[in-house]
Amino acid sequence: MLAVTDNAATAIRDITSQQEVPAGAGLRIAADTFEGSLTLSLVAEPYEGDQVVDTAGARVFLDALAAEMLDDKELDVALDAEGAVQFAVADQGDDPEGFRSDGRR
Repeated sequence: MLAVTDNAATAIRDITSQQEVPAGAGLRIAADTFEGSLTLSLVAEPYEGDQVVDTAGARVFLDALAAEMLDDKELDVALDAEGAVQFAVADQGDDPEGFRSDGRR
């Protein structure tokens, strides 16, 4: 199952606790088979069939293909050169590979 670092969990909670975001919201990672990539988006609730990963109140929703692809991965977060939050995925214990600012990796 996808692991979520403490830093990533904090960032997700910060994003989903904003006033305009409904309770129960989370970040959704979905496989884009056309582009051959993963997309990251903020959604109000999981889609039907999504795997839900809840780490200390930080919710991540994975579509079936993304859940399979990320089964042995870890979600982390860092700040880019401009100070924006960038999520990254790596093999558990390896250096992360980041998502671009448009949510694709």
